Order: sequence, then structure tokens, then C-alpha cells
Amino acid sequence: QVQLVESGGGQVQAGGSLRLSCAASGFIFRLYAMRWYRQAPGKQRELVAEIASGGSTTYTDSAKGRFTISRDNAKNTVYLHMSGLKPEDTAVYYCNRGGDIYWGQGTQVTVSS
Repeated sequence: QVQLVESGGGQVQAGGSLRLSCAASGFIFRLYAMRWYRQAPGKQRELVAEIASGGSTTYTDSAKGRFTISRDNAKNTVYLHMSGLKPEDTAVYYCNRGGDIYWGQGTQVTVSS
């Protein structure tokens, strides 16, 4: 069965950095686009970044220039490197397989001012 397991969240001060990881299993990872979403308290879940199976990347405006999505097909893992973190980046971050029904459990990122 498809499993996505996020890790790497935590608490960081504004301006700091974190790297999130999502370990995937149960499918042929290299064939799928992968996405990171986030959900802040009281807000809808929103897309942050996507990486295609071929490695091309797209970012929402809030992530451009600060976040980098990458993947390691040998490790079946997708990453989100976040720098220049702001308090408004505080959210639960979720890994998703290509916009379909499979989600991880999420990892909390808290940015203090």
C-alpha cells in the first residue's frame, strides 16, 4: 500500500531554515510527481511546491526564492528545504503523491518571531 511519511519539522526562529523529508513506499516513486502542501490553523490546505517525475519544479508565490523542492529517486524520498522562514510559514506540512488521494500524516513547522 502507498505510504508517505514526513519528518524534519520543528520549531525555529524567524530567518532560520529547516529541511523536510517525505519517505515514500508502495509505488514506483520515480514515475510520480510529488507535492508539498501546508495547512495553517484555521486555514485551508494549500499547495507549496511540486516536483515532476522528470525533476522540473513549480512553486507558489509564497515559496518562491525561499523554498526548494527536490527528490532522490534512489531513496524514494522528496525533500523541501525551507530558508528565510517567517512566522506565517507556521503550519503542518504534508507530502502528497501527485495531487491524488495519498497523503502523509504531516509534520509541524513552527516559526517564532
